[in-house]
Amino acid sequence: MTYKQPTASITQYQRLQPFKAISFDLDDTLYNNLPYVVHASEQLFELINRTYPAASVWDGAQWQQLKHHLFTLRPELAHDTSAARYAMLHQGLLHFGYSEIEASKGAQLGMACFHHHRSNFSVAPEVLQVLTQLGQHYPIVGITNGNVDAQRIGLNDVMQFVLHPGYGVRMKPHGDMFTLACRQLDIKPSQLLHIGDHPGSDVAGAKMAGCQSVWLNPCMQQRHKKAQTVLPHVEINQLDLLLRLL
Repeated sequence: MTYKQPTASITQYQRLQPFKAISFDLDDTLYNNLPYVVHASEQLFELINRTYPAASVWDGAQWQQLKHHLFTLRPELAHDTSAARYAMLHQGLLHFGYSEIEASKGAQLGMACFHHHRSNFSVAPEVLQVLTQLGQHYPIVGITNGNVDAQRIGLNDVMQFVLHPGYGVRMKPHGDMFTLACRQLDIKPSQLLHIGDHPGSDVAGAKMAGCQSVWLNPCMQQRHKKAQTVLPHVEINQLDLLLRLL
């Protein structure tokens, strides 16, 4: 079966106003994030089960259940994926009878393993080329809910900075990172154009923060319009259409 490239599509819902900088979501906007996270999780639990065999009776769903329980005890963890995963590993190992020292060491080893595999890839050259061309005209920054290492995946040369949640900074759709980005860029929120795949965290989040938005749809994981709650300024179905649009 031959794969057919979808027809390029740009849909404008609101006229874009002049802007001075562009921000990008990372996961599922600039690359397909799912395979890397799945592989990193598999490697993490292989390490935990091998090193701490008492914990091997739990499957991934039970670890996730523990993590969500911790969210109810420590709501701030819901806005910090790394801290939440560390707390999950630490508490889980304590649950299986390991000492505080063993649990802390295991959580640190697990996090090092996860972070290594989670960022063990490079952004595609054609994506970097789009960012490079846009960067000749606008400052380019990243605003992500995830914890990917932007330097390792090749974004340092095309982005001025990348913002992550945590340490009191809440995840999108909260406006914290949009506000922080505008402050660091010394621009008004309306002067920031945000591009992302998620109709909630990216489109609604940007617009609630007073920024302009471009919805990349479909993204790598095929978000559907039924999930859309707020109209973006513009909708595109291919990242390189930004060069035509802007």
